[in-house]
Amino acid sequence: MELGLKGKRALVMGASRGLGRAIAASLATEGCDLILSARNTERLGMDAAALQSAHGIAVTAIGLDLANATSVQSLIDTIKTLGGIDILVANVGGPPPSGALGVAPDIWQKHFESMVLSLIRIIDGLIPAMREKKWGRILTITSSGVVQPIPTLAMSNTLRAALVTFSKTLATEVAADGITVNVVLPGRIATERVAELDHAAAARAGTSVEDARAKSTALIPMKRYGTVTEFASVCTFLVSAPAAYMTGGMVRIDGGLIQSI
Repeated sequence: MELGLKGKRALVMGASRGLGRAIAASLATEGCDLILSARNTERLGMDAAALQSAHGIAVTAIGLDLANATSVQSLIDTIKTLGGIDILVANVGGPPPSGALGVAPDIWQKHFESMVLSLIRIIDGLIPAMREKKWGRILTITSSGVVQPIPTLAMSNTLRAALVTFSKTLATEVAADGITVNVVLPGRIATERVAELDHAAAARAGTSVEDARAKSTALIPMKRYGTVTEFASVCTFLVSAPAAYMTGGMVRIDGGLIQSI
């Protein structure tokens, strides 16, 4: 299938590791020019050079700290000078594990500003160029926790749910401009972030990481974690030309983990 991504320009956030890194690699194979952003600029720069060399595409690396308003505005301004983007893959790191109670208000505020408000600012700043072109794709990576809340991840469940409702509202406002807005819900995908959560679960339970991982895997009908390549392939389709009539939706990539219909 021809995905129609050759020559398009995509911003992939959180591209220095895990899901973001895999999505960037997948888009590169389709001939999509890339803007990669993350806090780890050293690793980001190496990946940018490797992708550009391997696929003959234009790749720009931009340092981004979502907790810093100046950094967020600098990203927006830089992309505007480059001529805007066609695709935004919003991959935002999560907060530390926590329960629903006992978290100080300033901690909630800190993560709300970095996970939710900063992303809204970026979308608000970059979407006008998509509307002018009458073509655009916005894909936000959230979590299975927005449908089936994950114990000990109360902040993540809550804040990522805000991104879902924002995306659904935005989708209705820009659909007539040829822009799709979708959300992807990863389950247990084998990334550094999931490994960190497995270590945290093991520490809380006083068991080994292997036992914690086995307990998690047992809840997945496929009895394994997903790979980043499997995840990235679905995301690449969702931002492609053939996916033009898919908007306002949530797509699960979870091996059947979410139990609700």
